[in-house]
Amino acid sequence: MTTIRDAVRADLAPEQEIYAHHVIHGLASFEEEPPDLAEIERRWRAATGAGLPYLVAELDGAVVGYAYCGAYRPRPAYRHTVENTVYVAPDRTRLGLGRTLLSALIERCEGTRVRQMIAVIGDTDNLASIRLHESLGFRNVGTLKGVGFKHGRWVDSVLLQRTIGPGEDTLPGK
Repeated sequence: MTTIRDAVRADLAPEQEIYAHHVIHGLASFEEEPPDLAEIERRWRAATGAGLPYLVAELDGAVVGYAYCGAYRPRPAYRHTVENTVYVAPDRTRLGLGRTLLSALIERCEGTRVRQMIAVIGDTDNLASIRLHESLGFRNVGTLKGVGFKHGRWVDSVLLQRTIGPGEDTLPGK
């Protein structure tokens, strides 16, 4: 049975391994070198320190995926908008873990200061991630053509957006 829970420091090493695989072998991330454990911990502290959710999926006692929200952009006017990140262990794909993690992430953002969630998906051919986000209420708001160069080719970024809570219909704090 899969458990979704808040990440703790002990989860960061398996998360780093999951992410390293995707950095090295895929186009979802535009990083070219996997970040070390200290950088993964910095990201975890930044998200949780800002009061944003950082979750892991645990299956049979092992961390098999993670998801978190981070600042969409650093300028203050963006403070009600977050960018989501979701990664699943390569040997645990197609089990619904990404959907479970992203659903929990959205739910955790409801009732908080978050009003918009952005997904920046590497590669227009990353249909599994695009369809996952769309199935959970994200709408495609554009494609940035050829903005990344990785694995010897130009790569697009697909932008998807989902309203959280009342979105832009009310002022912050209402």
